[in-house]
Amino acid sequence: MNPNQCSFCGRKKDEVQILISGQNGFICENCIEQAHSIVKDSVSNTPESAMAESLDELKKPRQIKAFLDEYVIGQDQAKKQLSIAVYNHYKRLLHAKTENREVEIEKSNIIMIGETGTGKTLLAKTIAKQLNVPFCIVDATILTEAGYVGEDVESILSRLLMVADYDVEKAERGIVFIDEIDKIARKSDNPSITRDVSGEGVQQGLLKLLEGSIVNVPPQGGRKHPDQKYIQVNTQNILFIAGGAFDGMTEIIERRLNKQAIGFSKDKLEKTDDEDYILSQINAIDLKSFGLIPELLGRFPIITYLEKLTKETLVRIMKEPKNSIVNQFVELFKMDNVSLEFSDNAIYEIVEDTMNKGLGARGLRGTTEKVLEDYMFNIENNQEVKIDSILLNS
Repeated sequence: MNPNQCSFCGRKKDEVQILISGQNGFICENCIEQAHSIVKDSVSNTPESAMAESLDELKKPRQIKAFLDEYVIGQDQAKKQLSIAVYNHYKRLLHAKTENREVEIEKSNIIMIGETGTGKTLLAKTIAKQLNVPFCIVDATILTEAGYVGEDVESILSRLLMVADYDVEKAERGIVFIDEIDKIARKSDNPSITRDVSGEGVQQGLLKLLEGSIVNVPPQGGRKHPDQKYIQVNTQNILFIAGGAFDGMTEIIERRLNKQAIGFSKDKLEKTDDEDYILSQINAIDLKSFGLIPELLGRFPIITYLEKLTKETLVRIMKEPKNSIVNQFVELFKMDNVSLEFSDNAIYEIVEDTMNKGLGARGLRGTTEKVLEDYMFNIENNQEVKIDSILLNS
């Protein structure tokens, strides 16, 4: 072992910038870079990360939904439609490669509607684990019309490019989840006479992206400026999935269905039991009334909804998924050799407290953190923790 030269290429110490020592040798920065490129190429060519090349290799909608079932409780209708949309996206990409095709298959973007904490973002994140195409989640609230403070709509594709390691061909077959799509609704159902720079203006800016066109994308995101170099991205094969809470949507649907009750009628009293049915009747007319422009809705042919979470569903969310909240905290305590156990009664109480706060599934973690606060602070004094009941000041 010579400390003055690279053990791999034989370059001397004065011929390289860095010489890193190992257990039985030395390596220079040139060999490190070469090794990194070899590893990168071999990983990108493995079957797990390569896109399916035939229909037989594709996971069928039932298989995609079965995977989602392991991590997301309930929401069967949304999972079913999302699985079909992703499967058809793969098929469309394969079809585009065939020669002498007479029929051009267009993409079906999907929009998900549901209250906060019902699992919209979780569904998107979970499906990303199974996909062999670049996937990213972007927030619609940061977008504004060109020329105003905020980000251009093209910055959505900057994020996808980053995920694809700036491989344009790879990014052009990716999937984008646009979160908080309801926050760019125009302020009224009528066209605005003044500028609506973070609402209607953004919706119009999204049209060309959703439809499929060649877009100039700033590599680092943010605003476009004349001296900047752009990357051209064709959005023809990029699937867009949008999600939003659409607060107040049930009232819009009720008005359309003439189900709005007056006073204390029977319909009014049964309204809470009927909410899932009302939401299941949603269509493009209701989204237009909410403030989405018809041109945008035409580019989201699939509209799905997420049901309101019941107490029973929240209890299952606490216990059943692979990465359930209970399993996460049990694992955290296990790292300190502490056994943690929740009784069924404690889980029910955590769910009730979270439901009272109206936070949805996302709030379960915060409530559990509060319950375990003292135990985690004094973790070195515990060997076994059993939570039978909780006492919280709501």
